[in-house]
Amino acid sequence: MSILEYNGAAIIAMAGKNCVGIAADTRLGVQAQTVATDFKKVFKMNEKLFVGLAGLGSDVQTLEQQLKFRTNLYELKEERKMKPETFSALLSTMLYEKRFGPYFCEPVVAGLNDKNEPFLSAMDLIGAPVFTDDFVVSGTCTANLYGMCETLYKPNQEPDDLFETLAQALLASVDRDALSGWGGVVHIITSEGVTTRDLKGRQD
Repeated sequence: MSILEYNGAAIIAMAGKNCVGIAADTRLGVQAQTVATDFKKVFKMNEKLFVGLAGLGSDVQTLEQQLKFRTNLYELKEERKMKPETFSALLSTMLYEKRFGPYFCEPVVAGLNDKNEPFLSAMDLIGAPVFTDDFVVSGTCTANLYGMCETLYKPNQEPDDLFETLAQALLASVDRDALSGWGGVVHIITSEGVTTRDLKGRQD
């Protein structure tokens, strides 16, 4: 078993029309044993930027604190909000400089750039990035997530349709994975603000 699968996770980010969404499950387990059902895996970096961290629970929390620190430092120094492209590059270098003793996290970055266009990226535990314009997934049930996203994804979705697509893809995927699930959370980021909705999933 990979250490990345120890606690379980499922994260999707998807692009819409001038909006972007990121969804995650809420389970924290020790392999098959469920420890908590309200574990946070998606974190707000600023009004137009979220990061999802799938992997070892302790490293998820450590990396989130490091990222918040670096983001705050950037904003104090530069007197502006960090763009998603910049944040993705920062995260990639942070992971790569720890490559000989890595954070066991596979992050997903979702945000809106200066023109309110969606930005999506994902990376492995040593920071090798992938950039897409449709959707990215991470966690213990990536095969399921890919299948559902490829089935349900349509380009240029409005925020409400994007929420529905993300919610259905997430819930259908975690139902076929023993290590993730127990509800979910979906964040939809638009130029007007962020809408967050909690999902009730199967409790088994």
